[in-house]
Amino acid sequence: MDKESQKYRMVCTLTFGDVYGQIIVWLIVIFLTLASALGLWSSTRQIYALAVVGLVLVLSLPFLLFAFVTTLVNHIEFAPLAATETTSSSSRRTVKASQKTAEATS
Repeated sequence: MDKESQKYRMVCTLTFGDVYGQIIVWLIVIFLTLASALGLWSSTRQIYALAVVGLVLVLSLPFLLFAFVTTLVNHIEFAPLAATETTSSSSRRTVKASQKTAEATS
């Protein structure tokens, strides 16, 4: 227990290019759903059109969210901090703690 515990820095390497394809798929699903709803829309089948929109969106949303969340989690890395980074970050915290916050007067 006399050895200091290792500290880590969390780094997110996710870029827009990583989720660009998922955004395109989601837009395609929305436009196809709206197109099918317009195809079914008539004075007698309005409820079917709304049911198709609801069904497609409700069934596709969990899969698209799962794909996005797993992409996000796969791009999170934990990098160990060096001893010099650990001491400099702790000294920065003490300096910030000793500074007073600005207060507005009226």
